[in-house]
Amino acid sequence: MGEYQRTLPPQWIGVAIAFYAFIAIGIAEAGLGVMLPSILSTYNLTPATVTLLFISQISGYILAALTSSIVSSRLGLARMLLIAAVALTMALLIYATSPDWLLMVAAGTVLGLGIGLIDAGINTYIVQDSRSANLIGLLHGFYGIGALTGPGIATTLLAVGLNWRQIYWVLAGIVSLLIVSVLGVIIYNYTPMTVRVEASHTTELKNLGRSLQTPVVLLTGLLLLVYVGTEASIGNWAYTVQSVARDTPTLIAGYSISAYWLGLTVGRFILGYFLQRLGAVRTISMSLTLLIIGLLAWWQLPNQLISLPLIGFALAAIFPATIWLIPQRLPETLVPAGVSFATSAASVGAAAIPTGAGWIASWAGLEIIPMLMLPLAFVMVGIHWWLTRG
Repeated sequence: MGEYQRTLPPQWIGVAIAFYAFIAIGIAEAGLGVMLPSILSTYNLTPATVTLLFISQISGYILAALTSSIVSSRLGLARMLLIAAVALTMALLIYATSPDWLLMVAAGTVLGLGIGLIDAGINTYIVQDSRSANLIGLLHGFYGIGALTGPGIATTLLAVGLNWRQIYWVLAGIVSLLIVSVLGVIIYNYTPMTVRVEASHTTELKNLGRSLQTPVVLLTGLLLLVYVGTEASIGNWAYTVQSVARDTPTLIAGYSISAYWLGLTVGRFILGYFLQRLGAVRTISMSLTLLIIGLLAWWQLPNQLISLPLIGFALAAIFPATIWLIPQRLPETLVPAGVSFATSAASVGAAAIPTGAGWIASWAGLEIIPMLMLPLAFVMVGIHWWLTRG
């Protein structure tokens, strides 16, 4: 028994890498919202033209959707995470140094690839490992830690006089620690992350094809696309709405975005309690109801400060609870491809929906963005009802 225990890799190593990976992508994604007005000013952009940065990420997300399960099976999760961490760090460094707007836009593709590979790979790793599947809420809670830290760092550094490019150097340095961590896993040969699945390339392609013909996978992907698009739209545009359209002082506007992500983080850290007491389906239903209330308050009561953290708290359960349900709704062989497609579709939503919001705001004014979020919430209600009925 003692020999068996020595050969069993410690669980905490993989869990720690997974948690930090989600902190990294949270920082990379959420920091943009506070720096968006500065980027608009530097390149003389409008809310419509700046959305090219969101659009460029879509190609990277799509590439991750089509390849993550195949790359992970052929190279092992750790090597795929190393590729993703290098890509993400490089993209942030290009953001920090690019003299040309179009070069920064091109780097968005690299950013999307890195985030998409990390998101799909880590979610699959967590839900398929029986020792850590119950940590899915905590995993996404650590994304929330990164997402509230990114705006907090950006707001503070802007306040002390740093410009947005210098802030991206700081964020790239934080994210680059993931490269060091994954290299350690590879050198240590931590088998849960370095083992290669012995399935053939053809089998992985067949599983991807089968999953894309499964209504549950398509509906789950659509739900997460709309969900993450809503989450990202609020994260990317709320600071600009508050500071520019509503004349909220910049420090208050910046820290209100951190409060939004704090609400999401708190909700995810206590998600396990609600899953045990209510189950995933009822938890999602209650979250969507609370989300509609919070969005109404943000739209109709512009001077209050409670709506953004309330919206964050309402959003908290939807993504991890939906991912947690995938292994219960699909055959085991389709789970990696199903999770890969669903998370990558979600990443497409993170680029496409904020882009659409920016185009409409460029025409109708920034104040329309809170109103645009409400129809998205009702779309999520409809898809969730459809999945539940199915």
